[in-house]
Amino acid sequence: MTPRAFLSRYRFDRRMVDGSYFPRTPLALEPGDHVGIVLFNLGGPRSPDEIEPFLYNLFMDPAIIDIPLPAFLRDKLCRTIARRRSATVREEYGLIGGASPINAHTERQAETLRERMAPVGERLGVRFSVHAAMRYGWPTSEEAAAAMRKDGVTKVVLLPLYPQYSKTTTGASLVYWSALVDDGTADRVPTVAVFDYAAHPSLVAAFNARIDEGLARFPAEERASVHLLFSAHGTPLYEMTKRGDPYCCQVHATVEHVMDARTDGRPFRVAFQSKVGPAEWLTPSTPHALEEMAHEGVRHVLVVPIAFVSDHVETAFELDMEVRKEAEAAGIERYEVMTGLNDHPAFIEALADVVTRHCAPGPEPRPYPAAKRSLACHQCRRNGEASCWT
Repeated sequence: MTPRAFLSRYRFDRRMVDGSYFPRTPLALEPGDHVGIVLFNLGGPRSPDEIEPFLYNLFMDPAIIDIPLPAFLRDKLCRTIARRRSATVREEYGLIGGASPINAHTERQAETLRERMAPVGERLGVRFSVHAAMRYGWPTSEEAAAAMRKDGVTKVVLLPLYPQYSKTTTGASLVYWSALVDDGTADRVPTVAVFDYAAHPSLVAAFNARIDEGLARFPAEERASVHLLFSAHGTPLYEMTKRGDPYCCQVHATVEHVMDARTDGRPFRVAFQSKVGPAEWLTPSTPHALEEMAHEGVRHVLVVPIAFVSDHVETAFELDMEVRKEAEAAGIERYEVMTGLNDHPAFIEALADVVTRHCAPGPEPRPYPAAKRSLACHQCRRNGEASCWT
């Protein structure tokens, strides 16, 4: 489906916020079923030639960027913006190897998850396959759907590589997959969708393992003074205040569970990165938080990308290069960025457990009570809580 064709079909409704395009109740599996696990991800250019079409696909998605223009005008505008932005973005990717690392990481995550699900399939008498579906890159959702049709998939689990639910990430992939089912591109078979795993114990363990690896990069005499800065990709503020997007709440839920599991009592704060356009976004911004930390006398910082599960341009370039310069100019003397979760065993275990629970009889995960979360942003509307997987 072309971006313009999808644009003509798209209408915002509450399913974008609550993710209810597909049920969350476990699939009713039968012996011999072939379960296709679809890994939703943002994607990225695999070569410099893919940068402009990647940007065009991204800018054309009404689920993440509201542009009140007729389709033909939006198409022209987005093509122009993509063409003009591509030169700058090409330079950014050039500094990290010329292509997005997210593709290789997603491929490895799919391979490792497939291996991890093999014994589960033997126990349940079914077969599992794993298919990446990049919303703006390649392989596309259409390619994933075609591969599953060819392989004879009979049941589907839609698994976002976004631990925290947002209309602009998981929601954007769900509404697109729903459109592919409606037009026959994807098979209409029993399908369930994972809403979030923001507080899954294995996800928390994976983050803490990577944090410990990051802290080990600091000289031993500095480690006690290292502050953690959890950086999440931002969204426009109106997504939370006007549409009830639970993303900000779930980001803070992940941070709270990660810190509750630690025993070092380390100082930390939460910030948001990657603001674009004139609209007000979630605050504080990551650069502003670093300036405040430096002003308060903090000299050693480990940045933790808390909403990303793979290293990509916004960690390898934005955080590790661009924001690093701002941090050092502000007075931060030692600045490190945590390695992404990528294929860390605990992260793959979280994915496997979430899939298994969507394939076996049992209760649907329920949100933690809002009263149990003490960490929140200053604009918090308590729109939604992370699912309880314990």
